[in-house]
Amino acid sequence: QVQLVESGGGLVQAGGSLRLSCTASGRTFSTYAMGWFRQAAGKEREFVAAIRWSSGITSTADSVKGRFVISKDSAKNTVYLQMNSLKPEDTAVYSCAMVTSWRGALTTPTAYDYWGQGTQVTVSS
Repeated sequence: QVQLVESGGGLVQAGGSLRLSCTASGRTFSTYAMGWFRQAAGKEREFVAAIRWSSGITSTADSVKGRFVISKDSAKNTVYLQMNSLKPEDTAVYSCAMVTSWRGALTTPTAYDYWGQGTQVTVSS
């Protein structure tokens, strides 16, 4: 069993920055990739960013490209999401996900095996 715990969410003014962390614990025998998704009130869950564990290759959604950066600390089983130039439309619950082997495109939630509970990010205008 794997548990993912996010932290770092909170309130921030538009134009500000925030860094989210997600740490995996439990029986983490291997990691293929970890990713971030978000879900705003009344909206569907959407892909934000993902990182492949071995290569470090990243992908980011067009809506956050140039503003958000995903990174990892493999030794700590931790993935980060550095969020800069935040906008009110970034307000959402941000969730971390992990997959132990390839299951599909990392931009879709169905590719992942494990999910955290999420952390609220609120950007004021």
